[in-house]
Amino acid sequence: MKLRYCIIFLSLLWAGCSTSPNKRIILKGDAFGTTYTIQYFGKEQQDISTGIDSVLNSVNESVSTYLPNSLISKLNRGETGLQVDAIFKENFEISKTVHAQSEGYFDPTVGILRNAYGFGDTAPIKHLDSLVLDSLREFVGFQKVQLFETGSIQKQAPQIYLDFNAVAKGYGIDQVSEYLISKGIQHYLIELGGEILAKGRNQETQKRWTVGVEGIDSDLENRTFTHVIAIQNLAVASSGNYRKFRIDSLTGQKFVHTINPLNGKAEASNVTSATVTASTCALADAYATACMAMGLERAKQMLERLDGVEAYLTYIDEKQQSKSYA
Repeated sequence: MKLRYCIIFLSLLWAGCSTSPNKRIILKGDAFGTTYTIQYFGKEQQDISTGIDSVLNSVNESVSTYLPNSLISKLNRGETGLQVDAIFKENFEISKTVHAQSEGYFDPTVGILRNAYGFGDTAPIKHLDSLVLDSLREFVGFQKVQLFETGSIQKQAPQIYLDFNAVAKGYGIDQVSEYLISKGIQHYLIELGGEILAKGRNQETQKRWTVGVEGIDSDLENRTFTHVIAIQNLAVASSGNYRKFRIDSLTGQKFVHTINPLNGKAEASNVTSATVTASTCALADAYATACMAMGLERAKQMLERLDGVEAYLTYIDEKQQSKSYA
């Protein structure tokens, strides 16, 4: 499926006079190394913020590679006899689905390569030549990790490093969404680190939620919007290499944060940004990452196979011109 709008960066817009008897509540906080804003309609509930933080902390304690005592960090250190929790299982299963749909271009075991290139939680390898790269690739491959129904997990080699960061932020948003529903809240919008999940309607306008869309040429310090779109019961996530890259201080080589798990290279494909809408933010998050690694033609083929998933891609054509696919 294809998305008809460019949604590189998302920012909440409000317009119109209030016609709702419910009060609009705005909550802000920090999570996953970034910030979140949640806007919902209803009666103010004192425990909402505490509950949201608890939900996000639970996700961190399970699948954050930046917390040394998280479940995934213990697994990556080679600890054995671990029993994974429901959060870990769900991130694993979502990753398994996208790994299959993307024909291996989405792979959570690229963590060892991400660390080597300097995009993880360890210092980069200073001399990352082809021999070192080949040795690291031996520990990449999602099929080398088994999760059993009992909750036990097994890696073929202790060096395999699982990294759900391309799923976990979106998954955290989904979990917050479920928490809000459990509190009887039906109309809300969650924004965390530029990713969005909208449910119900904006009760001030009695219309779908309205979001602004930032162009990829927008100044980081003075962002401008190129489109305004309306969404309802939909999640949106984006990925891009136009801001997320590292220049090696010794060689001057440019490494991008999206790594191709099939060849181990941190070199940009012809896709410069990918924005995906899906029923859950975890899926949108994962498919956006997959599109970046796959390149335009493979990404288009994957998207045509998927139901309920739409995407807007920007890319560089054979003449080095910037183009878009929608």
